[in-house]
Amino acid sequence: MSPVRTGLVSPQLFADSPLFKGLDEGELKLVAGSLTKRTVKQGGTLYKEGDDGEEMYILVSGSAEAWVQSSEGKPHQVFEVKPGGFFGEMSIISGESRPTSLTAAADLELLVLKRDNFHRIVFEHAEVGIKILKAMIGVQSSWLEQSSRQLGDLMRWGEVAQQRVICDELTGLYNRNFLQQTATDHFKGDAVHLRPLSLLMLDLDKIHVINDRYGTKAGDLVFIATGQELRSVTRPSDICARLSGDEFAVLLPDTNAEGASIVAERIRSALEQRKIPIPSEGTSKTDISVSTSIGIASAPLHADSWTSLYRTADTALLRSKNLGRNRVEVAQ
Repeated sequence: MSPVRTGLVSPQLFADSPLFKGLDEGELKLVAGSLTKRTVKQGGTLYKEGDDGEEMYILVSGSAEAWVQSSEGKPHQVFEVKPGGFFGEMSIISGESRPTSLTAAADLELLVLKRDNFHRIVFEHAEVGIKILKAMIGVQSSWLEQSSRQLGDLMRWGEVAQQRVICDELTGLYNRNFLQQTATDHFKGDAVHLRPLSLLMLDLDKIHVINDRYGTKAGDLVFIATGQELRSVTRPSDICARLSGDEFAVLLPDTNAEGASIVAERIRSALEQRKIPIPSEGTSKTDISVSTSIGIASAPLHADSWTSLYRTADTALLRSKNLGRNRVEVAQ
């Protein structure tokens, strides 16, 4: 770091900084008398995270970058300062240590305001001090608002990304991977011996007939309607999933085989009675309905692992289809 060069600072060097834009000519000259110049070569460090904060800075030229250490110990850039920008103000106001490290991305020309000089301006020239403090608050508020918007956008993006990972895009139901992971977690430790868990496996009956007659878009509408019915007749804690095509499943925590049979019959009846409008010729629509075959298995009665629970429920589903479809069968 180069030595401090003292001397008269021209107000023209900092008059356009948002920190001082509200000051008149006389007030700018007053502040200029409290500032000193400093230069830092490219790659140099102005201060390090954790250092005492005795100074704040106004950047005249160059570019500065602020860094923090990540939890893995790697540096992570948090913001960049351009000419006219200021930084280090919170440390001289609060007396706290530096929250970041700051390095020169290009040769820096800085104006330095020491804590003692800042306090003298505030207490001896209150009107000037108030203007500077208001400017600080305004800039910080703008920065926080922008950061809040960016954080909000990031959170919304994260929610969408998460939904894509665990959900079926067409129906909004959970996907096979999420269902499997949730069920697998149940069988860890001694949970299987303490809490019942039931699995419903569903196949929509003869969905190919609808696709052949009305097209695959009609089939999609049936899948969407099925998802809506599954959600409407189950609890928020139940996991409704689309496995693939016309295959669906419902995981029922704290539910034995008898309780699962009641839920399954409710689903079967709701789907059979629902009228699903699908496009027909021209602008007209045709109402169709669909039935479903359901197989049920429960733990610990029928299974002691996710694999055996799935296999047993699938066997019960096959029996439901072989016995005429549109019916509920419990594992034997």
